[in-house]
Amino acid sequence: METKPHHRFSLQNHLLYILLLITSNLFTFYLFSSPHGSPASSSSLPVPPPPAPSFPSEYYAFTGPHKLPFGHNPNIDSSLLNPPLAHPCLLSGSLLTTFLSYNVNSSYPDDEPLLQKLLLRGCDPLPIRRCREIKRWVTPSTNPLDFTIDEVLSLAKPPNSIRIGLDLGGGSGTFAIRMRERNVTMVASTLNLNGPFSNFIASRGIIPLYTTVGKRLPFFDNTLDIVRSMHVLSNWIPTTVLHFVLFDVYRVLRPGGLFWLDHFFFVEGQMEECVSVIESVGFEKLKWEIGRKLDRGAELKEMYISALLQKPLKNSW
Repeated sequence: METKPHHRFSLQNHLLYILLLITSNLFTFYLFSSPHGSPASSSSLPVPPPPAPSFPSEYYAFTGPHKLPFGHNPNIDSSLLNPPLAHPCLLSGSLLTTFLSYNVNSSYPDDEPLLQKLLLRGCDPLPIRRCREIKRWVTPSTNPLDFTIDEVLSLAKPPNSIRIGLDLGGGSGTFAIRMRERNVTMVASTLNLNGPFSNFIASRGIIPLYTTVGKRLPFFDNTLDIVRSMHVLSNWIPTTVLHFVLFDVYRVLRPGGLFWLDHFFFVEGQMEECVSVIESVGFEKLKWEIGRKLDRGAELKEMYISALLQKPLKNSW
């Protein structure tokens, strides 16, 4: 009997606390929802983003939403497909505008540094452009250092025997694409330096091989018909490593296989050493051209070797 007043007093306290809590919440809601509230509330409003630059229609067709052919799809609860591609391109508006500034149906401009910058900033894959690729390695050149694919394939023994090969330092895969047009399957090695080249090569239907210079090539002996290298094998590689790489190229080529050394770079004072290393491997010379590299000035005395070498048909280890 003595505890009843205690219970009644406790219940009254609880009701009072609840009433005070509700009152304070209502007052707080009124204060912050009032148009006469804190003057700082107006400054906390989000600032609208600046208008996006105007891009050609190719960009919007590439990144914009597309209606599904059969309307609303209950699996994704949407009637639109929003490609999760190339949206970081918007962060590089000026570069992308330059990339998309070209003459429709003309040849692609020479803009490799620009492509590298866009790829490094996450603009991958790049929007599709309506222009023609420069037919490098296809159109004959007045420069004797520039061999054409048809010229190289014509020297194969036996004729029409080039079917599978490796492009060391395949870049963006363009050379492999040109070879595929002639029914030659090329694997392109990459390191993804300065850009996601492996992804880009794969998107073009070429097999990327992620490997470094100086590692043993992942091919069995006497299996490839052709190996080609442009710029990757140059004087930046130590002589001992270069010697190993050339011998490994010799190993994977079948007897009669071709090694296309495309624009091997060195300095004039290194000529004797470089030529000695190349000749020591045991290749036969089908074509051999030495010329000046003048793009950075003749005073630097830079040189190129372009060579088409063949693994002997007989007495080749």
